[in-house]
Amino acid sequence: MDFLELARQRYSVRSYKSDPVEKEKLSRILDAARLAPTAANRQPYQLIVIHTADREAELLRIYSKLWFVEAPIVICACGVPAKNWVRKDGKNYNDVDVAIVMDHLIMAATASRLGTCWIAAFDPVAAKEVLGLPDGIEPIAFTPLGYAADQPPRKKRKPLSELVRYEKW
Repeated sequence: MDFLELARQRYSVRSYKSDPVEKEKLSRILDAARLAPTAANRQPYQLIVIHTADREAELLRIYSKLWFVEAPIVICACGVPAKNWVRKDGKNYNDVDVAIVMDHLIMAATASRLGTCWIAAFDPVAAKEVLGLPDGIEPIAFTPLGYAADQPPRKKRKPLSELVRYEKW
């Protein structure tokens, strides 16, 4: 599939079927995330694959929308800030690296006809407790992973003329 078409097809799924995700598809999606570029190729992240069955109540502590636990899998993308590349001005690339990894994961899921929804509005304290994250590990984003039970809405995007500048501001 052409990448631009893939980008057009991806949307934030907020209703999931309970159908299981095939192990082969999950492996391909996780491998796509592994191949994501990171600053200085340090790969300072961890992905936590969580099967939602019988864990709905505790997962809802992290993010309280019921559709969050409809999918058979939820994935948490965590950063390891102490292992990240840091720019000379002190900018730690933790969030950037994890965002790139998560984007690869989400696009690979879309290519596999699976739905996702990038979630940043979660409770980080609950996430650390529920997932048993050690000190120094930062949850950055979550996504359910499963087959969509809804239809994609019409995408609203600004025109390029409002988003792109050439040569200078």
